Amino acid sequence: MFVPAEVAVLNKLVLENLRQRPVRTCLSVFAIGVEVMMILTVVGISYGTLDETARRARGIGADILVRPASSSIISLSSAPMSEKLVPFLMKQPHVTFATGTIGQPLEGFDVLTGIDLSQLNRLSGGFRFARGGSFESDDEVIVDEYYAREKKLSVGSTITLANHPWRVSGIFESGKLSHICARLNVVQDLTGNPGKLSQIYLKVDDPARALVIVDQLRATMPGYLIYTMEEFTSLLTINSVGMLRDFIGAVIAIAVIVGFIVVTMAMYTAVLERTREIGILKALGASSGYIVNLLFRETLLIAILGSLLGIVLTDGSKWIVMHTAPASLIQETVYSWWPIASGISVIGALLGAILPAWKAVRQDVIQSLGYE
Repeated sequence: MFVPAEVAVLNKLVLENLRQRPVRTCLSVFAIGVEVMMILTVVGISYGTLDETARRARGIGADILVRPASSSIISLSSAPMSEKLVPFLMKQPHVTFATGTIGQPLEGFDVLTGIDLSQLNRLSGGFRFARGGSFESDDEVIVDEYYAREKKLSVGSTITLANHPWRVSGIFESGKLSHICARLNVVQDLTGNPGKLSQIYLKVDDPARALVIVDQLRATMPGYLIYTMEEFTSLLTINSVGMLRDFIGAVIAIAVIVGFIVVTMAMYTAVLERTREIGILKALGASSGYIVNLLFRETLLIAILGSLLGIVLTDGSKWIVMHTAPASLIQETVYSWWPIASGISVIGALLGAILPAWKAVRQDVIQSLGYE
């Protein structure tokens, strides 16, 4: 056990060793910082994407959502439902209105959504246009303000989506359904899905009884995914979306490996540089535990400083995302992941210090003292 005086000397040695090698120390701290930033950025974008999807789903104003059995929580790529389901659902008890949409994935997270604008207006009160208005021809689209700013679009601009040229007829306030909308029949024909829908939105006479109505619809339409909007948005979590969960896991694994390699190389180099110093400490009676403790304290301090730097760098990555791709990517600050990312970096760094520590304690005192 170390007494307070020995701990003070040990801590002074740690600080001096790091101060005497500023380049190696700064590079190691920066590498750990990038590791933490990678984790927090990916987590922030994942949470932001899901929360934005939930916000736009709530903005549509529906009470119930009907999706095909083959669809995932955030995917709109499939369109196996027939349009004939819309009048069928309109005849169901307590359903007052129904309308369907179709989604065609574009680059990144963007989706071209086909809508029947008149029906959507009845469901949600319509889009609020900042500039321009609704489409009047088959080759026109409306986009939200985020997408217009990201792509530098204005009313009258031409843009190519899904290998088709479109004219922007209006720019609407964000927060409803999708970033890009076109006529339903046009997107159906463009994607080779005439008469097909990706999802159907329902309005009921009493939103408080939506869950009961969902149970009735599930019994009437087995195999379809039917949710209340509250239930659907509550499912938009990292654990419910396997793709994002696996992606975050992969990024964390890569980050840990990078941090492990950097710390191993940095501390191994430090041990080689301090061969004579370690020999002197052993000659003065320092135990193997003392040497290991010294190296692990250095590693721990580097990891802590790197974690703090990584949290600061994450604010920078958030600023970049917000100003370069506000429509495609949304990054949130997920405070609960700060200690998790920091803990991951510290554990990875300490594991990376094991090999250098093992080499240090195995050094022969006589050979170490004669090392130049």
